[in-house]
Amino acid sequence: MLRQRPAASARAIFLALDRARAAARSLYVHVPFCFHKCHYCDFYSIVDRQDRQEPFVARLLRELAAIAPWAGALDTVFVGGGTPSLLRVDLWQRLLTGLHERFRFGPVAEFTVECNPETVTPELMGVLAAGGVNRVSIGAQSFEARHLRTLERRHDPASVARAVALARGAGITRQSVDLIFGIPGQTVGEWEADLGAALALGTNHLSCYDLTYEPATALTARRDRGEVTPADEDVEIEMFAVTLGATRAAGLARYEVSNYARPGDECRHNLAYWRQEQWLAAGPSASGHLAGHRWKNTPRLDDYLSIDDGGFAPIADHEPPEPVRAIRERIMTGLRLTEGLDARATLASVRAECGHTRAAALASRAEWHRASGHLIEDAGRWVLTESGFLLADGIASDLMGAVD
Repeated sequence: MLRQRPAASARAIFLALDRARAAARSLYVHVPFCFHKCHYCDFYSIVDRQDRQEPFVARLLRELAAIAPWAGALDTVFVGGGTPSLLRVDLWQRLLTGLHERFRFGPVAEFTVECNPETVTPELMGVLAAGGVNRVSIGAQSFEARHLRTLERRHDPASVARAVALARGAGITRQSVDLIFGIPGQTVGEWEADLGAALALGTNHLSCYDLTYEPATALTARRDRGEVTPADEDVEIEMFAVTLGATRAAGLARYEVSNYARPGDECRHNLAYWRQEQWLAAGPSASGHLAGHRWKNTPRLDDYLSIDDGGFAPIADHEPPEPVRAIRERIMTGLRLTEGLDARATLASVRAECGHTRAAALASRAEWHRASGHLIEDAGRWVLTESGFLLADGIASDLMGAVD
């Protein structure tokens, strides 16, 4: 989404914005520390040596203070990584206190922290709950030790249930579990077992991701050397179907391509992303979206710690408002949701920004996908069918191409 371009000044970007009009109601915070780099992961993370946690939190609090004036009352906060649960408990206390000192929280704010199951302790869950955290996202990925080894995930499958129980015991009422399917060597039966194990925990949200071979990751290098063989496409399609059946039977509905929840337990923070709302971002490599501007903080912890422009972080990439890009992004993310994309508003935007010819081309491409059985129009919204969700990226790319 972000193309590399010369670095910009975060201070200049923020100061040029009208605070009232740019008030964001979501905040993402990136904690980069991990105890091991998983082979499939392309998020910015570094192996934790404990020596930089304290200066990181101090620097993060300065950045949060700098960007806080551009926030409204927060509806969602999401702390991701990395492995946020690796932070020392005393530093979590400082961070949570600092967040509440710098930001106003809405009356029913959703506050999520990502956790590795091995790092969940009673003390940590108690501190998070006391600091307003009401949702944890636990990275299980699989309950089969062999597949965890393939992914280079270093936790005991039994620790997932323990982590969920500790969160509940601390009063954190919402728990999500992340799973991965399409792991090399994984069978449909093993995927069914993973789903069953996750659903048996009684969690109210599941994220089920098809394994992606991202550039410059260890898993992709292993694939390219012939050390692992990607799952067959037909097997992945069957796994996708199994996921739908198992989640429905357990009372979880799909609301996005890879996400399933009990009614009312959808991840509101991620919905803000997919609906192209505004959010602030803090921490190395964190990406934000405000008043049409998109930016990404530097992905190097050393630079993040050493460069301090009145609290603002150094930026690695910045895209100013661009209406056509915004339309394309709305198509890409909106189609991922089961609520679909507002067809009338999208076509109106294309006519206004690109002309009637492009709008007609977009309508024609949508009609073609409707005729193919991959898209329907429901109450003025384009919604993917079950077969369409298997082709979501391709359909979105085709529709975005009509806007070029």
